[in-house]
Amino acid sequence: RRFMWGDSLTYEIVGVVENGKYDSLTERPWAAMFFPLEQNPNSATSLMVRSPLPPSEIVPEVRRTLAQIDPSLPFVFHTWPDALEFVLFPARMATASLGVMGLLAAMLAVTGVFGMAMYSVSKRVREFGIRVAVGAQPVQLMRSALSRPLILLLSGSAAGLLLGVIASQLLAQMVYQATPRDPLVFAGVIITMALLGLVATWIPAERALQVHPARLLREE
Repeated sequence: RRFMWGDSLTYEIVGVVENGKYDSLTERPWAAMFFPLEQNPNSATSLMVRSPLPPSEIVPEVRRTLAQIDPSLPFVFHTWPDALEFVLFPARMATASLGVMGLLAAMLAVTGVFGMAMYSVSKRVREFGIRVAVGAQPVQLMRSALSRPLILLLSGSAAGLLLGVIASQLLAQMVYQATPRDPLVFAGVIITMALLGLVATWIPAERALQVHPARLLREE
């Protein structure tokens, strides 16, 4: 088939290729047209050579072939990993930065949950002292001490998970091969935050329950 485009010239379609990425790694594949160099000359042409041989054997042969076509033709050889270094650099920097920010966020979350649990337990020390004095079991006290912090933890985790789903849409635009709907990532985040929250709430409650009942009753 033939079509007219731009300069009112007629072009003949000789083949169809799949959609691809041409500007950045994070973009969605889109359609493109390719023209022969004789019809559309370009000084920045790239020639891709695929071979099972190592680069040390491919480069001399390609260099010899190009020299036979035009000895004055300038060209530079790059392996495929080297060519992708510059393209992958922004994605790698974004991934490293987000990883550091995620670690700091996790530390901040543990600190906040620990402080919230410590405050909640400290406000109920007299209640715990009375319960211990009347014969409450440690399991009952622990359940009572952890109930309020865990409710707040679950509420905050649900809100954070919802915001994470929204923020992951932006992450997919910044990091190569990141998907906003990765079940493994969400499961890992939920399990990690649940364990961190449980440890952060367990420690203050256990410390309060290890104090003697008489001392708990004297606490204001």
